[in-house]
Amino acid sequence: MEYDEKLARFRQAHLNPFNKQLRAGQHEQRAGEEAPDVASEETLPELAPGEPEFHCAERVMDLGLSEDHFSRPVGLFLASDIQQLRQAIEECKQVILELPEQSERQKDAVVRLIHLRLKLQELKDPNEDEPNIRVLLEHRFYKEKSKSVKQTCDKCNTIIWGLIQTWYTCTGCYYRCHSKCLNLISKPCVRSKVSHQAEYELNICPEAGLDSQDYRCAECRAPISLRGVPSEARQCDYTGQYYCSHCHWNDLAVIPARVVHNWDFEPRKVSRCSLRYLALMVSRPVLRLREINPLLFNYVEELVEIRKLRQDILLMKPYFITCKEAMEARLLLQLQDRQHFVENDEMYSVQDLLDAHTGRLGCSLTETHTLFAKHIKLDCERCQAKGFVCELCREGDVLFPFDSHTSVCSDCSAVFHRDCYYDNSTTCPKCARLMLRKQSLFQEPGPDVDA
Repeated sequence: MEYDEKLARFRQAHLNPFNKQLRAGQHEQRAGEEAPDVASEETLPELAPGEPEFHCAERVMDLGLSEDHFSRPVGLFLASDIQQLRQAIEECKQVILELPEQSERQKDAVVRLIHLRLKLQELKDPNEDEPNIRVLLEHRFYKEKSKSVKQTCDKCNTIIWGLIQTWYTCTGCYYRCHSKCLNLISKPCVRSKVSHQAEYELNICPEAGLDSQDYRCAECRAPISLRGVPSEARQCDYTGQYYCSHCHWNDLAVIPARVVHNWDFEPRKVSRCSLRYLALMVSRPVLRLREINPLLFNYVEELVEIRKLRQDILLMKPYFITCKEAMEARLLLQLQDRQHFVENDEMYSVQDLLDAHTGRLGCSLTETHTLFAKHIKLDCERCQAKGFVCELCREGDVLFPFDSHTSVCSDCSAVFHRDCYYDNSTTCPKCARLMLRKQSLFQEPGPDVDA
């Protein structure tokens, strides 16, 4: 009991942690008024003789009890709806203006204001905020929900703070910008150009000169110069035109003209518009290499191998179309990323050339070719029954048009051993028999002779 009584007297002799009079007195004393004597309002009990007294610099000793841990922070209170949050934001703004500049309390109040605004952003009704879809200059902008990804606005070239800023992305060309920058966009969507005119500039850096652009950016028409005043002129290696620093970020891309003419895959600086266009066109098969640069096959061995594999796959395609098992197994979907490979052997995309340069395309096509040949020659009896027998020698195994040791007639598609075909004649014997049969059918009959 003596210990409990001493502890109670000790607590009464110090500041009550729930008493806010001391904090109010400190505020009034800063304003120039005298602080009330807290000790005069409290009556301390008399200590019994012989009991020790506790002394401290601040009311005997400071054990941290003078701090009010349970008081509400300045400008912040429990808010459950938008109206209360808006009211809390206005109160917090007023507190920030009243507090001394650069003080710790003012900095804390600013942090509370940011948290309040973030909470308000989360509770806002989406119908009251920016629309989810915006259509502008053939762009189809969708409002982004991600708030943690760091992006850069393509219009103003500043960082998009997803936590406190609304931003949009075009689903066609992936153009990103703030909501406030939407109405400032002057360039139409690159996707429309890809849809209507899918072709490359095949001249290497067709420069016309800065004077032909009237010393203005080719996209936004801002004044530019080679000296950097008022803005630096940056050349795009794809179009050959000059752009300002807002439209040309020194992005790197592979130039198609340098690939098809020089087999050069070194990335070079391009404008933002050209970068988006090249990114959308990279998988489109629009390059007919035999017409653009037929000599390229004489110097690049990878292209010769790929062309032979593509020709064999085209010869395998009729087997799969007429085979029920192949259609059920969907073997042709092995090339679903390169559908043009099962349509022709002439068209290439930039991605095809990139993969051919690195060796990935040759390896993947070889695996696909092996899988297709295994189904036709080993796994499927129906496909095996559609093989050929050399009509010149009548010997050997069943032949298929995609075998490496065979030759195929371009007229009747008959298959022969290559050695037999070239040793006998350059004319297909099957076609020769057909010609003789036609001649016999159309031959006029002789006059009837009476007995």
